[in-house]
Amino acid sequence: MLNYTTHGTPQPDHPPLIIAHGLYGSGRNWGVIAKRLSDTRHVITPDMRNHGTSPRADTQSYPDMARDLADLIAEIGGPVDLCGHSMGGKAAMALALIHPDLIRRLVIADIAPVTYPHTQQGMIDAMRTVDLAALTRRSDAESQLSAAGIEPALQSFFTQSLDIPNKAWRLNLDALETEMDKIIGWPEDLHGPFDGPAFFLSGGASDYVRPEHRAKIKSLFPKARFAKIPGAAHWLHAEKPREFEAAVRTFLDVQTHTTSF
Repeated sequence: MLNYTTHGTPQPDHPPLIIAHGLYGSGRNWGVIAKRLSDTRHVITPDMRNHGTSPRADTQSYPDMARDLADLIAEIGGPVDLCGHSMGGKAAMALALIHPDLIRRLVIADIAPVTYPHTQQGMIDAMRTVDLAALTRRSDAESQLSAAGIEPALQSFFTQSLDIPNKAWRLNLDALETEMDKIIGWPEDLHGPFDGPAFFLSGGASDYVRPEHRAKIKSLFPKARFAKIPGAAHWLHAEKPREFEAAVRTFLDVQTHTTSF
């Protein structure tokens, strides 16, 4: 079972909202947004497998992550609203296609159901350069990540997954490295469709969700709506948290018209 944090309390007028984080993240990355959204709903922020304090496993496939989320929904009660960013967005899409009955509304943040040509291996290589035994504070790790070529925003993001007292990463780097092809890929045997409301929210400065991806998205999620947050890149929820929160809240509560590509 995934480890998770809850914000707010169950509400009779709104289903629970689960937020699935992206690669190298954790549920705590979403604490501020989850707390804000919990004024009207029960928000659950799990650590995905091989991240944070959730169980370690040898695999990081999207069907496996979808099963993890299905088990979580069985624990808290469903159906739920589900929001996922990047890797968490692909896991959310996989769950919606495999078990559409578990999802009421789906929010996918800056990712498409496609295989990407890039790799995140460089990030693992950089994290492995950190001298864990010598760490006394997060700033020590940030300095070492900077020397490895990691930009400041990602330095802060990565060090949230450091366990300073135990001199360890709260990430199963070995499994994530082994499964990188699956993480940047997409299981083409998932056909769906998911006929519920789906909202694909991307960063205006991001190239993760391209116009040519729209046909694939609509084939799997026929009721998909699309919107962009101007000035935001892939980490749209961190770069424009107020705008992200407002867009998600509007979709979940009102589902008003959104701007298409």
